[in-house]
Amino acid sequence: MPPLRSTRLPHDAVHHPVFARFYAKVSPIMDERAGIGERRRELLAGLSGRVIEIGAGNGLNFPYYPPTVSEVVAIEPERGLRRIAVEAAVRAGVPVDVVPGAAEALPVKSEAFDAAVTSLVLCSVRDVRRALAELRRVLRPGGELRFFEHGRAEGRALAVTQQALDRTIWPVLFGGCHTARDPLAAIEAAGFELGTVSRLRVPQSRVPTPASPCVLGVARRPAAPPEASAVPDAADGHA
Repeated sequence: MPPLRSTRLPHDAVHHPVFARFYAKVSPIMDERAGIGERRRELLAGLSGRVIEIGAGNGLNFPYYPPTVSEVVAIEPERGLRRIAVEAAVRAGVPVDVVPGAAEALPVKSEAFDAAVTSLVLCSVRDVRRALAELRRVLRPGGELRFFEHGRAEGRALAVTQQALDRTIWPVLFGGCHTARDPLAAIEAAGFELGTVSRLRVPQSRVPTPASPCVLGVARRPAAPPEASAVPDAADGHA
């Protein structure tokens, strides 16, 4: 495997051992009972070529990558979840390389990927703007960003509840998750062109939780103008 741009995790790499153990046990159950597994299938349908996934967690997306995907580079900063993801990668139907790293400083070359995937991760990254800027950097012009994310509630009462919880106990209990972020606004602000977007409630229960409002969709890095030429990034490493 070609060398990474950096083989060291940043000093503030994610470390949530208690939450990681909880998530590893609960997330497969939620995939089945809350219908998240089917959302993963929808998220990844039709992808092809080289894909980068940030915040791969315990690898629950891996079984849903279609055979048209030639390689997945899966970035996961939490070492407990990363160990489980490595095991999941062995069982995946496509080649998956699980790599340590942070979303805000991806250890891969610029314009090296045909698609990028975020799945319930923008809610917990420390710097959404930087993370999305990095995804834009590593995508080729015209490349897709597929996202399935928690989002700010449209109703005022739940939105106020989300904001209050985000300022207090929710991030502490749930591995840095912030439910009141606006992923669609952040994706557009990062220079992506939004495509098809669906607003969902996951799970589809009568009484929503703060994490129920979600968005699922696709955005695209704008294609480079004809006269533009790509400049190699000499500092990059992962081919």
